Amino acid sequence: MPSKAKKNIRVVVITGLSGSGKSTALKAFEDIGFFCIDNLPVTLLPRFLELRDQISREVLKIALVMDLRGKDFLAKFPKIFQEIKRKGYLVEVLFLEADEEVLIRRFSQTRRHHPLGDRRILSSTIRLENKKMAPIKRLASFCLDTSQFNVHQLREEILRLFSKVAQPVMLTVNLISFGYKYGLPHEADIVMDVRFLPNPFFVSELKELDGNQKAVFDYILKWKETKVFLKDFYALISFLIPQYQKEGKSQLTIAIGCTGGKHRSVTIINTLAEFLKKQKILINIRHRDIRLG
Repeated sequence: MPSKAKKNIRVVVITGLSGSGKSTALKAFEDIGFFCIDNLPVTLLPRFLELRDQISREVLKIALVMDLRGKDFLAKFPKIFQEIKRKGYLVEVLFLEADEEVLIRRFSQTRRHHPLGDRRILSSTIRLENKKMAPIKRLASFCLDTSQFNVHQLREEILRLFSKVAQPVMLTVNLISFGYKYGLPHEADIVMDVRFLPNPFFVSELKELDGNQKAVFDYILKWKETKVFLKDFYALISFLIPQYQKEGKSQLTIAIGCTGGKHRSVTIINTLAEFLKKQKILINIRHRDIRLG
């Protein structure tokens, strides 16, 4: 008789063809709170689940990539799969596959070796793997063809299938002011040059101040070109942030530069920060060259 269902543990075994996106899928499971392991030997699975069950009675979600890299996977997985189900574990199999032409292209782009690689040409090796994996595919709870997916679309599909609510990525925007005379910030995703704005450096009473101070702030913000620029720049950033979130980006770095990184770039970064705060965007601010300009 099957034992009482172990409702506190949910197990998803990710398997399928080499190059079909198993590593990407595993990262998506990690994003939605699964405990993830890549390439666990199939013979260790029952004992691993027993240990996790003994350690914690909290609800636990586990995602495991298991495939042909494991020496005994093909021979032993079907039996072990039935064994852990009899013990009451909620276990699902996600089988990933893709068209032969797509798999060939992915292997050529990554220059990885196929786990069944031998003297055969790649197309023959892929067909052999497809044949060997057929019994595993018959055990699948979900079969997913990833041929038309990029990594972001595959992630969204995993969230749709395995998360009750697919939470959007929380994007953090890093804001950096800098001086061009000291070089571009290498970490920047977006760089904006504000050297076209009137420069407080040439105003004697403002020269020794910086963009954090009200007198400099008021001077830079009073000009018509500043107002027009900020309006259009806010619109651009407001458009871009949701697009980056949709692509799964968690960090976006916007760098704004002026000549020395002391006046204009500092004020514009601070102004942009206030705008983003009103949009409920998480931000970090760094004035890289404010003491050098």
